[in-house]
Amino acid sequence: MGDLLVKDKEVVVPGEEIATGMDYLPAEGTFREGETIIASRLGLVNVQGRLIKLIPLSGKYLPKRDDVIIGKVVDVTLNGWIFEINSAYSAMLGLKDATSEFIRRGADLTKYFTFGDYLVTRIFNVTSQNLVDLTLKGPGLRKLGDGMIIIVKPNKVPRIIGKAGSMVSMIKDYTQCQIIVGQNGVVWIKGEPENEIISIEVIRKIEAEAHISGLTERIKDFLEANKSKIIGEKHDIQEAN
Repeated sequence: MGDLLVKDKEVVVPGEEIATGMDYLPAEGTFREGETIIASRLGLVNVQGRLIKLIPLSGKYLPKRDDVIIGKVVDVTLNGWIFEINSAYSAMLGLKDATSEFIRRGADLTKYFTFGDYLVTRIFNVTSQNLVDLTLKGPGLRKLGDGMIIIVKPNKVPRIIGKAGSMVSMIKDYTQCQIIVGQNGVVWIKGEPENEIISIEVIRKIEAEAHISGLTERIKDFLEANKSKIIGEKHDIQEAN
């Protein structure tokens, strides 16, 4: 007989005992020592039948109340929409938080948002069980149209945005692209295809070099070096901090 020592979807640290006995089998992120299954890394416990594995948290977004994020619709229920938010946890947008319009029971919700749609939303609640509730009520919160989506490391988001939005504003001014950076590391970019590519390149450069001093000057130099590739009128580059 085996015992599960932690709850499914609980966060564990390396070396923590997860289960005892031979009823459970170690999978990704875990190992067996005698009759005990132990975590080999930081992660979220995922129990699938007899298998126990860990979903790595490194690089994933930890939801926080009032964060503005970009999510992707992955399921539609009777009560709303389920989103993938670059996290170990999914998120829910309920009917009353999606629109002030009356929606009759049993209506086809895909007429509003459907599978694969990306929305800018705000987290208004995270429960103790890590259930994440979203809302579309607020300025700038909406369904996104055509554009490029890229994923960056959530801990690099502050550097991509810059002080008071200065870094992302510099990229927007230079490339003439619309850019929205979600706190969860999901970035939406819309502009001329060539300009979108340059925007992605510079964002990746910020992500890779965020820890090195002199970042602003290197980004300005990069944009100047690529100015001949920009389609459309280029604005003056503003100083970023």
